[in-house]
Amino acid sequence: MKSEKVSKFQWRRLAAVIWDILLVNIAYFGSIWIRFDFRYSLIPYELSTHLIKSAPLFTLLALLIYWGFKMYQSLAAYVGFPEIVRSLLANGLFVIAQSIIMRFTFEDAWIPNGFYLIEFFLLFIGITAHRFLYRFQLLMERFLMRTAEEENSIPTLIVGAGEAGRTLIHEMNVSEKVKNHVVALIDDDPSKHGRAIEGVKIYGGRDKLESVVKKLGVREIILALPSSSRQQQKEILEICQRTDAKMKIVPGIYQIITGEVSVSKVRDVSLDDLLGRESIEINTFEVGNYLEGKRVLVTGGGGTIGSELCRQIARFRPQQIIILDVNENGSYDVQMEVKRHHPELDIRILIGSIRDKKRLASIFEEYRPEIVYHAAAHKHVHLMEAAPHESIKNNVIGTRNVAEVADRYGVKRFVLISTDKAVNPTSIYGAGKRICEMIIQEFAARSKTDFVAVRFGNVLGSSGSVIPLFKKEIAEGGPVTVTHPDIVRFFMTIPEAVSLVLQASCFAKGGEIFVLDMGEPVRILDMAKKLIRLSGYRVGEDIEIVFTGLRPGEKLYEEVLMSEEGLRETKNSRIRVAEPLNFDLDRFDQQLDTLEALMADEKTDVRDTVADMVDTFKVPVEGIPIDYKEYQEEGRSALEERVREETHKYDNIPPQA
Repeated sequence: MKSEKVSKFQWRRLAAVIWDILLVNIAYFGSIWIRFDFRYSLIPYELSTHLIKSAPLFTLLALLIYWGFKMYQSLAAYVGFPEIVRSLLANGLFVIAQSIIMRFTFEDAWIPNGFYLIEFFLLFIGITAHRFLYRFQLLMERFLMRTAEEENSIPTLIVGAGEAGRTLIHEMNVSEKVKNHVVALIDDDPSKHGRAIEGVKIYGGRDKLESVVKKLGVREIILALPSSSRQQQKEILEICQRTDAKMKIVPGIYQIITGEVSVSKVRDVSLDDLLGRESIEINTFEVGNYLEGKRVLVTGGGGTIGSELCRQIARFRPQQIIILDVNENGSYDVQMEVKRHHPELDIRILIGSIRDKKRLASIFEEYRPEIVYHAAAHKHVHLMEAAPHESIKNNVIGTRNVAEVADRYGVKRFVLISTDKAVNPTSIYGAGKRICEMIIQEFAARSKTDFVAVRFGNVLGSSGSVIPLFKKEIAEGGPVTVTHPDIVRFFMTIPEAVSLVLQASCFAKGGEIFVLDMGEPVRILDMAKKLIRLSGYRVGEDIEIVFTGLRPGEKLYEEVLMSEEGLRETKNSRIRVAEPLNFDLDRFDQQLDTLEALMADEKTDVRDTVADMVDTFKVPVEGIPIDYKEYQEEGRSALEERVREETHKYDNIPPQA
């Protein structure tokens, strides 16, 4: 196919060259004929002789000038004002050069000045007309094709009557492969209403969107507002969602500036677009100074957060990145990806478990990391409820192992990746993560290493999260499974979460628990509905939603802060510091030893020990966190009746259609 396109272009270029040869000679001799009142008998003999002899020279000169002005690279369907300017300049230069040559070579012949003016106009009109005729031919072919295939075309509405919208309409009109047919424009600027761009009417603002879609049978909506805020895009996309049309979006403003806007760049609307979160800004200079030239170890570097940490750290030119993980496949994939973009970077894969203290010691002894990002952890709440010992062994004891080794080998900074599930935890996983935060605070109190934790919520698209699950269920035709209609979560994209982790680690002095701004909570049910619509299906008709019930350890809502914890600001408004809770370090250390000893017996119930260590440990009853000791005293049945009468914390969040 590609070679066929090249062949067509070469033939069109050859045809243009042949046409220009004929035109140059027609204009050359025709100008003299016109100047002498259309009578060859009036042309002086000496002049006609010189004209005939020099015709090949001037033909070659014209072709060289046209080639220099790239006149043979503009034969496609995109001929416009730039090509007119090039034709004007090229022909002007040719006539000027020709006049100079004639003045010095046609010494015995008189050349009327009118000859040059007539020749210029003939060349300019002929050259330009030829190229626009080709464009007109393509447009007519496209029009006839669209008319013939009108039933198969996709009626399309573009939101945004700016440069991006105009560019898309133009390309869709001339492209042979694009099936979209733009039937309407929507723009909030009242001054544009009723006008037309490329023959397409601007029907009004966003308030007219739904009615226009229905009236014109629009099947696809393209959001062409690359310079608008994420919140503005979210508001318009929510209106689009109320229609049955498929949604697409034009990328960011930088692609407008670089001239990269095209149909090929238009992408499907993602769930991230619908969340409407503004882009994260971090101080890259500060992060760069912090990471450049450092040896950085990332535990769990093959996982979702760990791999993104490696990608972003690589941008800041560290001396070395060391990936420690039990997952060799994920680690290998990250290594290959990072090496493609940063071939100069020294990135190592070390296979090992954070449970193995001897393995950790040998790694730290050999590589001497200066900064450690500890992202290795089991994270599936309901699975960890079924395997509490494994959760404690890996997440708690593993964290203690890495912290001990980091302290022993003089690591400068240790950053724990924590979770909002550590706040008033209702699961072994969440309680374990809270213990990990306490381990960090314990080491920070007695170590020269800066031990800190960064706490945030769910990340969109991470392995095991609801988004990949929903997409898989939709691809299989449904149903989409949601645990509870009222379940609420905080969400953040993987890149923005990691960028804030890097920024927070620059602020560390030791002992802090950094809390990331997660934005507004989101109903999982609303996310499921949006994904179904984004996939081109109708909720309840094409794809059903089924409620499966809350899983073990799961609560209806998450929190990022315990009531006892205060907050103080940092230089970045999206990062705050939770005031640490005081606890007996010596007693905690003894409890930690006891907990580790319990791991030898798989049948031992560790929840009582965990509850003693974590005062805020709770049990979810109907999704509502209940104090662990209260749960033991009153029993589940008595508590279930009580929590049903309580108003849900996030009932004020309106369900989204």
